[in-house]
Amino acid sequence: MHILAFDTCFDGCSACVAELQGGAVSVLSSAFERFETGHAERLIPMIGDVMREAHVAFDQICRIVVTTGPGTFTGTRIGIAAARSLALATGARTVGVSSLAVMAEAARSHIGGPIAVVVDARRGEVYGQVFGPGGGADNVSPPQLLSLEDAARAGGEGRIAFVGSGANAVAEIARRNGRAAEVILSDLVPDAVALAHLAGVLPASDAPLSPLYLRAPDAKPQHGKAIARA
Repeated sequence: MHILAFDTCFDGCSACVAELQGGAVSVLSSAFERFETGHAERLIPMIGDVMREAHVAFDQICRIVVTTGPGTFTGTRIGIAAARSLALATGARTVGVSSLAVMAEAARSHIGGPIAVVVDARRGEVYGQVFGPGGGADNVSPPQLLSLEDAARAGGEGRIAFVGSGANAVAEIARRNGRAAEVILSDLVPDAVALAHLAGVLPASDAPLSPLYLRAPDAKPQHGKAIARA
């Protein structure tokens, strides 16, 4: 079974074509680029590149896997819209995965214990989720929007490794409170290769993909500003 996986949630864009056989995932081709904006322009060409490199046609894709958030409002919507469109065109089933789970999956080979993925959400908050040593499929808590102080207590009081762009700030508070905390891969963002590996253990769904937003968008309609109809 062929898998197409891609991510656009944070400051990167990645795509991967892989093959799932007997529960094992083999990566056939992948691409990753780091940038803050431009996901809409880059994603589809990147998908085309990895499909050609893998020598896989779109009608051979059985499963499309995408990160559904948390992430930037626009980036998350771009990935989900692309996955929906490709699923309609190919008939492939879809899998939606937390962006934080993908990061935990990428980090698990570097860490022998529990992992707290904490990504800077600004305003003194982080997107956070705690995982066991099994990585992205071994979630201990759901994705949450947390204050730095609450994130420092995530997963209890035991030793923990913080991963992601919020790791240094959160670990500093945890240590100040007497917790054994280390920082690993503070520059980590989701990668479609880790996403493809998660697809091998997560079930596909026929339900429509929907974005996981932990915070309302900054842009909101103005109340009382509508022009009355004639």
